[in-house]
Amino acid sequence: MSQAPGARSAAAPAGSGPARAPVAVTSACTGCGACLLTCPEHAIRPHGRPLDVLPELCTGCLECVEVCPADAITELEGPG
Repeated sequence: MSQAPGARSAAAPAGSGPARAPVAVTSACTGCGACLLTCPEHAIRPHGRPLDVLPELCTGCLECVEVCPADAITELEGPG
């Protein structure tokens, strides 16, 4: 699994607790599926609404943010 240049790793440093994905799907999600089709790592899963982002797969490429027509995916700031 390759990581896009400049993308942050979703893995948390040892001892820092569970990993957090670099993005979050908000309640504005309409469930259209554009992000599901765009995510190169298949890190977004259709488990209800908002959709789930799997931190162990998300590389932080932000392609999902760019493609979301509802602006329902946001980049999270700071450490996981």
